[in-house]
Amino acid sequence: MAQIALCCMSHSPLLNLPGPSRELLDDIDAALTGARDFVAEFDPELVVTFSPDHYNGFFYKVMPPFCVGTSAQGVGDYGTHAGPLDVPKNLADELAAAVLEADVDIAISASMDVDHGTVQPLQNLFGDPTTRPVIPVFINSVATPLGPLRRSRLLGAAIGGYLATLDKRVLVVGSGGLSHDPPVPTLATAPPAALERIVHGAPMSTEARMARQSAVIDAARAFAHGESTLQPLNPVWDRTFLEILDQGWLSDLDGWSNPFIAREGGNSAHEIRTWVAAFAALAASGEYRTAQRFYRDAPELIAGFGIRTAVLA
Repeated sequence: MAQIALCCMSHSPLLNLPGPSRELLDDIDAALTGARDFVAEFDPELVVTFSPDHYNGFFYKVMPPFCVGTSAQGVGDYGTHAGPLDVPKNLADELAAAVLEADVDIAISASMDVDHGTVQPLQNLFGDPTTRPVIPVFINSVATPLGPLRRSRLLGAAIGGYLATLDKRVLVVGSGGLSHDPPVPTLATAPPAALERIVHGAPMSTEARMARQSAVIDAARAFAHGESTLQPLNPVWDRTFLEILDQGWLSDLDGWSNPFIAREGGNSAHEIRTWVAAFAALAASGEYRTAQRFYRDAPELIAGFGIRTAVLA
């Protein structure tokens, strides 16, 4: 009989870059310490991550809504781990087959590139992201068109149904959100060089990566000082979303349309899909209760930053 626990958290490249105040970083690190202690006590034998990608591993040339990695490696963006993750191929294959059997369409990748969206939470929780076997599950949260939010709930429920059959301690991790609208290229707005990247996955030179990093720092500084045209954070919306998760009312989110999510939380708020999938995976084994509840609207990170841990009730 499996034991399932959950840890969801926001991610931000700015956690690893100059700019955020020491007070903010200390506040978040204190919350992350609580999450690390929770995970250390649970001592998972398997980790399943639900995370987005930021045009580092998935591109418009082929953009699946969902994908399971049967082998994966970090790309090393924003100072995160570069190199292979410990993916148990047999379990990943079984998981993908179980999801398809549950009538949820999913792709597989035998060589998945994952970025900070996947790796940063693993590093925050374990230090070395290769210390535990991990199955990465990609949820498209950036490249339109996007499916309805309920599909992410159904994906999580299908994966949770499979995980419940394992005789293991399994930690499900959701990475992303909450309200944020950073400058992300789109098919409609990307200049030629960026278009080549988001469509065909053209590799970025070291110079291009450094330029992007500098642009992110500049954008965050302007946003934090109220000198940006980016959509403001929405703490009220963030807290409403978190309350729905805390209460276990996951199906209530089925009515949240994609235009509503973008209008209230920003275009990148679609990353809440990862949280919905993770909580649905936990809920597949029964009622749950959230333990750690951290939230802070953090303009210096261009993000509403949340952390939740949860166990079965």
